[in-house]
Amino acid sequence: ALAGTSIEWYDFYAFATAAAIVFDDVFFPADMPPLLRTLSAFGTFAVGFLLRPLGGIVFGHIGDRVGRKNTLVITLLMMGIASFAIGLLPTYAQVGVLAPILLIILRLIQGIAIGGEWGGA
Repeated sequence: ALAGTSIEWYDFYAFATAAAIVFDDVFFPADMPPLLRTLSAFGTFAVGFLLRPLGGIVFGHIGDRVGRKNTLVITLLMMGIASFAIGLLPTYAQVGVLAPILLIILRLIQGIAIGGEWGGA
C-alpha cells in the first residue's frame, strides 16, 4: 500500500509542478490574461482533488469484492495511463479548446485513481 500510494502521489505532485510551470502556456490561449491562465492551470490541478472521495467509495467497494491487491493494480494502471496520456496531449495551438477539456478528463481519472488507492490503502 505504501509503494502504490507513493507512486500515485508522485504523479499527482508532478502534475502540480507542471501546472505551475507550463500548463498555462500550453493548454490555454495566449490572448487570455496571464492571471486567468494561471488560475485555469491550477483549476485543472484542483479537479483531481474533487473526485478523490468518489474514487475511495468506488474502489473501496471493489476492494471488498475482488481484493485490495487487484484494486491496487487497477488504480496504479489508471494513474499511470492517465499520466502518460497527459504527456501526449496536443496543445491549445494545435486543437483549441479540446486541449484543456482532454486535460480535465485525464485529471478526473487521476483523481479517481488516487482516491481509490488512498482509500484502499
